[in-house]
Amino acid sequence: MSLPLSDGSDAELAVLALGGRQDAYRELLARHRESVFRLVRATTGDPHEALDITQDTFIAAFAALGRYDRERPFAVWLKRIALNKCRDWVRRRRVRSFFTRAAPLDDSFNISDDAVPADVQAADKAELARVTAAISRLPARLREALVLRTVDGLSQTETAQVLSVSEKTVETRLYRARTKLKALLGE
Repeated sequence: MSLPLSDGSDAELAVLALGGRQDAYRELLARHRESVFRLVRATTGDPHEALDITQDTFIAAFAALGRYDRERPFAVWLKRIALNKCRDWVRRRRVRSFFTRAAPLDDSFNISDDAVPADVQAADKAELARVTAAISRLPARLREALVLRTVDGLSQTETAQVLSVSEKTVETRLYRARTKLKALLGE
């Protein structure tokens, strides 16, 4: 008798998924979708686009599953893909803005976000919007380090792995991000 999929490691699930087991793909998605969504939402600052980018992340990851190194953490590999998707989104957005000079979409409607943690839901919306706007104004390198470490809760080592930089670089970027964020928030 085999163990349930929920007891398997991510690497074992990847092998099963590559072997054609759709339930292994579903289990990987269930394990990681919320943390990927939180990372994407915090990185882009756009909760409406975060769902699409999260979906694109999993599509790309599952298409590239054969290249996943099972000796490394799946979550780190997946979050690196998510960050690349966020960077692509930012580039496309800049290009569209340059050519169309379109005004930003207004926030006249809110979409319910069931994946938002309870503490975030309870926070004052105005303050949350102010902090989110300030984070989105940080340079990408600083914003990514800050989001991975503080919002997504990765360790400094994991953050360094996702960003493909040294732990010292993560430490420096975090210090600079926090300093700039305090200045932007006027504290």
